[in-house]
Amino acid sequence: MRKKNFRQDNGTAYLLLAPIFLLLTIFVVVPFFYALRVSFYDWSFYQDSAFVGFRNFYMVLTDDLFLESVWVGLKFALMVMPALLVLAFLFANVVKRLGPRLSGFVKTAVYIPTIISGIVASVIFVFIFDYTGGLANYIIGLFGAEPRAWLADVATALPSIAAPAVWLGFGLTTLIMLAGLHDIPESYYEAADLEGAGAWTKMRYITVPLMRNVILYLLVTGFTAQISQFELSLVMTGGGPLSVTTTPNLYILNHFRNDVMVGNSIAASLLLFVVLGSISAIIFRVLNSEKAIDG
Repeated sequence: MRKKNFRQDNGTAYLLLAPIFLLLTIFVVVPFFYALRVSFYDWSFYQDSAFVGFRNFYMVLTDDLFLESVWVGLKFALMVMPALLVLAFLFANVVKRLGPRLSGFVKTAVYIPTIISGIVASVIFVFIFDYTGGLANYIIGLFGAEPRAWLADVATALPSIAAPAVWLGFGLTTLIMLAGLHDIPESYYEAADLEGAGAWTKMRYITVPLMRNVILYLLVTGFTAQISQFELSLVMTGGGPLSVTTTPNLYILNHFRNDVMVGNSIAASLLLFVVLGSISAIIFRVLNSEKAIDG
């Protein structure tokens, strides 16, 4: 009887998973292998394809602009992620200590930027960083500083597009951090209080270690998302000045728009996939995911 129920349960599970596997096959697996095939051709909408082997990959890897775009993406992620994680962690600790009614309002309010389009956020921050009437120059002007061309200056262009990226990701990151904090048993903190531990000690030896898996998840997904970002640089700077804000996806988009041979763009996309996979593997290696103590 138990064996029969086991088979029935397996059949139900496979039936429920079938739509997901079907969608993944249609929209992920098949396009991936087709893109892999196209990357070995001089493929075009306007003429017959010609097999060129690894030439597309060679052209991308020897293109200084592609390598520079990968470096720009890494710098962009390194600007956004530490600030995003620290701010979200601190704010989540504040929200945790609020009353139920107030915390509900704060969580709703802080999530609003997450549902805003990257294009809309770009337009908002273009006005903020405007040279003549922008809020950024108004604020530094209160301290006697001269106005700056934030988006046209090589030194400030990339940090300027990192600011809206932090703003856009702050809400969701805070809520995930808050969920991780609520998952930590209060008995740990009570035991630490009995031992006379201070706030810093509890954070160092209880909160941060037990938030390891949450931080790991946010790092992997965050680095992937930020390196893949292109809307902000597309709208705010167009990749300039001097390509200092040209991220990998913006490089691919520009190449796709300007080059009738699509194989080169596909090869660049696959190489970016390798870069993102390598970064994720490094993060997993450095921050080993561990099962929760009470799991």
